[in-house]
Amino acid sequence: MGAARGIGTFVVWDYVVFAAMLLISAVIGIYYAFAGGGQKTSKDFLMGGRSMTAVPVALSLTASFMSAVTVLGTPSEVYRFGAIFTMFAFTYFFVVVISAEVFLPVFYKLGITSTYEYLELRFNKVVRLCGTILFIVQTILYTGIVIYAPALALNQVTGFDLWGAVVATGVVCTFYCTMGGLKAVIWTDVFQVGIMVAGFASVLIQASIVQGGMSTILNDCYNGGRLNFWNFDPNPLQRHTFWTIIIGGTFTWTSIYGVNQSQVQRYISCKSRFQAKMSLYVNLVGLWAILVCSVFSGLALYSRYHDCDPWTANKVSAPDQLMPYLVLDILQDYPGLPGLFVACAYSGTLSTVSSSINALAAVTVEDLIKPRFRSLSEKSLSWISQGTSVLYGALCIGMAALASLMGALLQAALSIFGMVGGPLLGLFSLGILVPVANSIGALVGLMAGFAISLWVGIGAQLYPPLPERTLPLSLETYGCNITHNATELLTTTEMPFSTSAFQVHNPVRTPLMDNWYSLSYLYFSTLGTLVTIFVGTIISLITGGRKQNIDSRFLLTKEDFLSNFKNFKKKHVLNYKSHPVEDGGTDNPAFNHIELNVTDQSNKIKGTRL
Repeated sequence: MGAARGIGTFVVWDYVVFAAMLLISAVIGIYYAFAGGGQKTSKDFLMGGRSMTAVPVALSLTASFMSAVTVLGTPSEVYRFGAIFTMFAFTYFFVVVISAEVFLPVFYKLGITSTYEYLELRFNKVVRLCGTILFIVQTILYTGIVIYAPALALNQVTGFDLWGAVVATGVVCTFYCTMGGLKAVIWTDVFQVGIMVAGFASVLIQASIVQGGMSTILNDCYNGGRLNFWNFDPNPLQRHTFWTIIIGGTFTWTSIYGVNQSQVQRYISCKSRFQAKMSLYVNLVGLWAILVCSVFSGLALYSRYHDCDPWTANKVSAPDQLMPYLVLDILQDYPGLPGLFVACAYSGTLSTVSSSINALAAVTVEDLIKPRFRSLSEKSLSWISQGTSVLYGALCIGMAALASLMGALLQAALSIFGMVGGPLLGLFSLGILVPVANSIGALVGLMAGFAISLWVGIGAQLYPPLPERTLPLSLETYGCNITHNATELLTTTEMPFSTSAFQVHNPVRTPLMDNWYSLSYLYFSTLGTLVTIFVGTIISLITGGRKQNIDSRFLLTKEDFLSNFKNFKKKHVLNYKSHPVEDGGTDNPAFNHIELNVTDQSNKIKGTRL
């Protein structure tokens, strides 16, 4: 129905809306640079002085996790593969519970700035260094993709200037991270969540008006087979089924939520442990809201183009561009609203990038600079933190330039997270859940997990799985030039397009490719985690892991779980007495610390404590 008119373009008002969003973000940064005496210590800069409350932190966690990849990627995912993506609602629930009940208590009671400090406390310096370097590489790669992907998609549809957008995003981000530290990052995220919801809302409302109500949209999707919620095929090679999303998705996202520095750093900045847990549970509601919005946008996308797919008809060159295309199609009569949507996609980017930059600064200062130069004063550490923020901002813009040379990167982005995040999650799980694990086991396990997940991940990029594994649903173009009638639905095998940029065109499919490389991308992380835990535990047992005596503060204990129920009786203040330490029956903090430093030599004292 709207195919006759061309789609709109960007007008002045759209640029005004977009610029306003960048401006407000920058202003928040300036405000926190000077509010409350500014960022005096590196602790203020990197941890918000440990004074945040639950709700802003929750919104901030939601924002940084919902990048432009979500705003542009999820709707086109639903458009092509159907609404089974909604099953992620269950995944998010499990992820939040695991993060709040397994990882948070240990990190919070140790009061650390960088999650990798934990690795040194529990294992040794080498393990900490490995973890840190993996994290830095992964985050810089990912951040470059996050800056570049939306810029490209929006540029090709709206003519929005590509490098102008990339540089503006990078500079504004670096600016408010450097000026305002973690507090600025959290409050700009709160503002950006508002923008994202507004952007989604404008699209959904207008789409339902244009299409004639939600019922029409759902009807179209039902007829096109897009409402495929239940697919209980247990085969791990199918891209999205109930099981791959619940099991694989849980591992993939736990590696982001439970142990990724940019998330942990935020919930550790809360006032009390109760606030920290609350922030995770409140954030769950935010995740669900954004998920529902993006799935509905995908359904609206299908309803609008169910008889004339812009992708097959070569109106857009990649599926990520479908969402901006829809926006310009239905919102062209409302100047400013397309700009709001672009601001929505970009605020997703900004919040992800800013949290990455702050986390990278924290990790660099805590893990690479402090251990080497112990004599630095707090003032100079604060300056160094700001300097590293600028440096990483520049690096990320550089990565975006590199990303422009690499092609289709969205799947690559998620695969990077799966490939690196999985083994790291395994490493932390070993530390927290397996008392017998020692540093040799941890290192060997990490290497094994990393090797296997790299092997699968790179294999899958080179030899992408066949269409019957990914099950793309049919896209019709009969409505564009009304000459031939509808072909029968669900013609999945004759897909004229491929999904990966760098694949090897090779007609001979070996069993290795069809079974091993076709593993659902969600299982990369699961594989890495399980291999790391398994190998790590076995090697630790062989190398005498049972003889070591570990302070129980480094493990997850019964008290950590039971103390949830004390919160309702009394206010919970963070000190050592509130976590009884069983060894030696002492709860004198001084003894704990002495014991902490001696444990390395005192392997012989108590034998096993399992």
